[in-house]
Amino acid sequence: MSISYDLAIAGGGLAGATLAKNMAEHGARVLVVEREREFKDRVRGECMFPWGNAEAHSLGIAGTLAEAGGYQLEWAEFYVLGDRIDRREIIPTTPHQLPCLACYHPAMQESLLRAAEVAGATVRRGAAVREARTGVSRALLVEEDGCTKTIRARLVVGAEGRSSVVRSSAHFAVLRDPEDPMIAGVLLENVPSTENTLEVIYNFAMGQVVIVVPQGRGRARVYVCYHDGTQPRFQGNSDLARFAESCMNTGANASHFKDSRQIGPLATFSCAQTWVDHPYRDGVALIGDTATSSDPVQGQGLSLTLRDVRVLRDCLLGTDDWDAAADFYAIEHDAYAGRLHLFNQWYSELFFAMGPDADDRRARAMALIAQDPTRQPDSLFSGPDLPANEDVRKRFFAED
Repeated sequence: MSISYDLAIAGGGLAGATLAKNMAEHGARVLVVEREREFKDRVRGECMFPWGNAEAHSLGIAGTLAEAGGYQLEWAEFYVLGDRIDRREIIPTTPHQLPCLACYHPAMQESLLRAAEVAGATVRRGAAVREARTGVSRALLVEEDGCTKTIRARLVVGAEGRSSVVRSSAHFAVLRDPEDPMIAGVLLENVPSTENTLEVIYNFAMGQVVIVVPQGRGRARVYVCYHDGTQPRFQGNSDLARFAESCMNTGANASHFKDSRQIGPLATFSCAQTWVDHPYRDGVALIGDTATSSDPVQGQGLSLTLRDVRVLRDCLLGTDDWDAAADFYAIEHDAYAGRLHLFNQWYSELFFAMGPDADDRRARAMALIAQDPTRQPDSLFSGPDLPANEDVRKRFFAED
């Protein structure tokens, strides 16, 4: 059985649902295939920085995120061990004049997928993508209720995350940074953190950082990032006490854990970035984590996903030649994702590296940054549209 659409999207999360909503609103015939009948909580990024919030406004989903419980973070505090070294008011200090946004991921996904349906997209849940076909016969092979259907489309889009059937079956080569940094996270309630404040706590001697992302009503997603091999991975409810101890050893406030209660899974993942060079070929485009899975320590994944959606949308709406449009999207993606990758590597090298040489370099750089904050590229809050050349790197690392 063969069915035809303009867009056949594999994955109904942030990337797929937002693209489906936007394209359906412009009259495209859109199908979204989502394997999960109900989205479940998993450990993942839930903080969208101001430049990603601006993309959400451009894509018309800011209201949907607010209705899903999106929580505004208007301050960011940075600590070394227990000592606060900076408190930043986010809205007036960023070019987009917007706060960070924290949103419980399953609620965000459900709201966006409903919005895509309201806009006119067809959504099939509980269906599994088995293959993506490229070229003239571009299509998704979808298994649903025991039957396999061929879904033909002008453009096939892979938006299923890191483990993408579309990406593998369309034979995209996946590149990967070396393994080392790990990130563990858990959702807690009854956390006495400052409600509208993102907290980042460094322990340079341990090579660790703790990130506390409040979601309102005493809930917070807490992460600890560490070097692989320095401690066993955290996994399952029985590891919560050891996770809390690691966070407190890093410098996190012990009150965060005293009376808190775990309300989500605890798990650990590699922070190594994966990406595809030029995420379009022969009728298949990749967006979100399927195209580039950014280092989660830097918290740029949600923002980068929405940039992908907005750029691909604009390219498709600008011409009837969707092959050329998707090809141009891939060129643009490589440029901004490449700059962001470079910024993230700089941040990781300066603030996460261990040893005497790293300590000396960090001390020099931080002393100069304290005198002149513009020495530090503001990519975390302002996005990848900043110069990323050798002169910028040398200034950041105090090598100028």
